[in-house]
Amino acid sequence: MREISLDRLRTLVAIADHGSFAAAAQLLHLAPPTISLHIADLEKRIGAPLLSRARGNVRPSAVGEMLVERARRLLAEVESTLDDASRQVQGLAGRVRLGASTGAIAHLLPQAISRLRERHPGIDVQIAVLTSQETLARLAQGKLDVGLVALPQAPVAGLAIQPWRRDPVMAFLPADWRAPARVTPAWLAAQPLILNDASTRLSRLTSEWFALAGYRPVPRIELNYNDAIKSLVAAGYGAALLPHEAGAPHADARIAMRALRPVVWRELGIARRSSQAERATQHVLEALWELKAK
Repeated sequence: MREISLDRLRTLVAIADHGSFAAAAQLLHLAPPTISLHIADLEKRIGAPLLSRARGNVRPSAVGEMLVERARRLLAEVESTLDDASRQVQGLAGRVRLGASTGAIAHLLPQAISRLRERHPGIDVQIAVLTSQETLARLAQGKLDVGLVALPQAPVAGLAIQPWRRDPVMAFLPADWRAPARVTPAWLAAQPLILNDASTRLSRLTSEWFALAGYRPVPRIELNYNDAIKSLVAAGYGAALLPHEAGAPHADARIAMRALRPVVWRELGIARRSSQAERATQHVLEALWELKAK
């Protein structure tokens, strides 16, 4: 079945609006024979007259009225779609799919999104809470546009992974504990612990920190949600090892933070596909790079 050209529908609407073939030709910058050809093609496709001529005025037939009404909606939808596409190409709007762990989402990502909304309110960031390996896999499959991942990572074909931030891991302790100024593996291994689950890079970092001093403590509980871990610390359930970004709020008076000895760093990277990113994705990347640790 032969499709109907949008140009033919646009011609029909112009005639209905202006009442003549000549006026439609002038409006659409087409020759009068072309206007007649468009209507003839439509009538052949529909199988019925679409226009009636009375006293020099051209008006749609009953079938023509129905088609004009539907054509208006269709043409408006097409224009809207093209406008949305144009805005996305210009970076004024668009959707960016981002994967990150709960640790990055808690403090860093909200700052980037706040800056992005001030400058580019038409960009929608869709966030998926994922491990670093899940993020890299989805990026490679084209299911994400940007990922925040723990470093180091092995190279992945088609992806660019760049260092982004390096933040210290701190001991989060109930404030009423008597703790040294700098927490060592020996002291912390003797305390009840709340640690990240074994699937996380942070878990491996802290396990290595203990192991280098000859300790392999068993935590009271393992979680993968930093805010829940902090709530348990505040309740006096145990101590935790968590990253602390410069400028992150520390409002809970029930929690004390101590530096570690030796120091442990949590390193994050920004991952994306190696190909040229769309403008909306570039704006998200710009907001993230502004949070790069000094």
